[in-house]
Amino acid sequence: MATEDGFSWAEIRRHWLKGLPDGRLNMAYEALDRHVEAGGGDHEALVWRGLDNERRASSYAELLEASARFAGALRARGVGLGERVCTLAPRRPEPFIAGLGALRQGAVFAPLFPVYGPQPVRQRLTVSEARVLVTTEQLYRETIWPIRAQLPALQDVILLDGEAPDAERWDWFIGQAEPVPPVSTGPEYPALLHFTSGTLGPPKCVLHAHRAAAAHVASGRLVLELSPGSRHWCTADLGWVTGVSYAMLVPLLCGATTLIDEPPFEAQRWYGLLEQERIQSWVTSPTALRLLRRAGTEIADGVDLSALQRLFSTGEPLDAPLTHWSQATFGTPARNGWWQSETGVIMIAQYGDEPVAPGRMGRAVPGIEVALVRHGDDGVTRVPRGEVGEIAVRSGWPSQFLAYLGDTERYRQAFLDGWYLSGDLAKRLPDGELQFLGRSDDVIKTRGYMVGPAEVEAVLNRHPAVAESAVAGVPHRLTHTVVAAWVVPNARPEDPERLRRELLVYARRALGPAVTPRRITLVDELPRTPGGKVLRRALAEGGDAPGAGEDES
Repeated sequence: MATEDGFSWAEIRRHWLKGLPDGRLNMAYEALDRHVEAGGGDHEALVWRGLDNERRASSYAELLEASARFAGALRARGVGLGERVCTLAPRRPEPFIAGLGALRQGAVFAPLFPVYGPQPVRQRLTVSEARVLVTTEQLYRETIWPIRAQLPALQDVILLDGEAPDAERWDWFIGQAEPVPPVSTGPEYPALLHFTSGTLGPPKCVLHAHRAAAAHVASGRLVLELSPGSRHWCTADLGWVTGVSYAMLVPLLCGATTLIDEPPFEAQRWYGLLEQERIQSWVTSPTALRLLRRAGTEIADGVDLSALQRLFSTGEPLDAPLTHWSQATFGTPARNGWWQSETGVIMIAQYGDEPVAPGRMGRAVPGIEVALVRHGDDGVTRVPRGEVGEIAVRSGWPSQFLAYLGDTERYRQAFLDGWYLSGDLAKRLPDGELQFLGRSDDVIKTRGYMVGPAEVEAVLNRHPAVAESAVAGVPHRLTHTVVAAWVVPNARPEDPERLRRELLVYARRALGPAVTPRRITLVDELPRTPGGKVLRRALAEGGDAPGAGEDES
């Protein structure tokens, strides 16, 4: 079915995907075999950069061979349709090979963050009933061995290095296997399992299907503007949905080259990678961009960043100062991209050739219908332009998730009247663009007003002394809840109390007395999920706000 602008998901599948010989769909086949069969086997698929500037590149044909061997090893051990293959590993090529091999075999790829300790890992491996785990010797001994007896479903542990009890080496695991063709999976077959880090409560286990390939290739071509031969870097770990979608699937489905950088963040190194690898498309987070900004622009002096054409930021909203800084530093502005684990790919973005307006989300991407709504017993109602509403996505897009694993009621409640209800709030501006306000859980009700944290944070972040900030509601004995802010300064202030007072006055002048923060606390860093989202709940639980009037001078 085509939309009013002529967009058709059927046409996307027809022209940008191929399908298996029997007409079915396998995501790994579309990411690798399709390009090799079209003559692109020699093109670089994956470039890995390690410590000491070590560099290793794999062509599409080589990545296909390795992942087909991994699939063959899974098949030899009886791993079948829908069984979970997990990774708990650093940013290396092997987890990519394992993920693509699992998809090829019809198993479900379920990556984990390597920063998790034993109990979070136990919870995720138990809920997913993981059959296979790929990890390192160090992570196995520190994280898996203490809980191994509590994981009866886990049968095969593969180590990328070293040795450990009841585990086998990666090189032996795939070295003994024969490459196999892809399993004939259907579009609705489960393919990916994402464990959300969650800013509230326990993690959700979000299941996606092979049909998501159409949304991934469309996102790459129409939003990131990738094409065969494009050079792309997504800085996210595979344990985050952004890493799976924008480091692995999107670039490979588009025939691009994707960069993996294993070492931890280091500003000068990142600038060097952008130059050396001639990165054209870059997906990162506001947190990473702020770290680069704090490192100073002088380390970028003399670095050739002319190849960079598109820079997208996800996970948290961009503020105006960061957008302006990115334009000045990289020659292209950082663009907002809004999405969730449930949506699979970016749904709202500042894409195309339109000027980037700082502090905005952008518009719905092609093929996606987005509305701002209210909902209750009478169903879903669109809100008038200019009013705050919950972001809702019309059901039926290809990367719409299949289920919350183990929580059918939660899945049922996520949809109403044919709309997916995101839990995020925004308002539509006069020109049609959207402005993000925050999670509905995070919105602060104070003195009869609804205050979006993102709106207050955007004001504070414009102050020259502020690196970043977070806003939440805290209890107050008179007004029940007041707005509080936690601010990370650009540099350690000589007089912290003076800066705090200055920020209170600055915010009050910009926001007015009703919604301005009543308390500002200076901190060294903000608490975050492994995916980079600010844990506002943790901040809010830190204590009560001061008495009325104490911070209003």
